[in-house]
Amino acid sequence: MLFLPILNLFLYFPEDKSEYIPAVIKLVICIMIAIFVFRLIIKHSKKEQAKAEELEKKLMNQDKDHSLK
Repeated sequence: MLFLPILNLFLYFPEDKSEYIPAVIKLVICIMIAIFVFRLIIKHSKKEQAKAEELEKKLMNQDKDHSLK
């Protein structure tokens, strides 16, 4: 309750609604960058998963070969 007057100092709602346009543009750009990075991380993760599965198969084949000897 004590901080409520202090927080009200930072609220600003402009009368001219065209002042929201740059903020919306920045928000859209940030969202697009976030989606791009998210998709990039997923793509990299799938590549790493494929490498790990290949290594696992290789190690399982080596283990089978050693157990047969």
